[in-house]
Amino acid sequence: MSKPKQTKIEMVRALLAQPKGASLVAICSATGWQPHSARAALSGLRKAGYTVERTATDEGTTDSAVYRIIATPGSAT
Repeated sequence: MSKPKQTKIEMVRALLAQPKGASLVAICSATGWQPHSARAALSGLRKAGYTVERTATDEGTTDSAVYRIIATPGSAT
């Protein structure tokens, strides 16, 4: 029996679940998506009930922000 194939959205979820989170550039690199597709995935996770925190970095550009999941669907916030 082989293990189930990991989807790209699961890869994004795993990146965002890390304590340090992930930048948009890291999400794009891991998935091969364009930035607008990566942002759409973040929006989809929010619609699914995840609380995604965006933290700006010193660089001040949108691509340098770090995103992390701080609450999952069904968890107490």
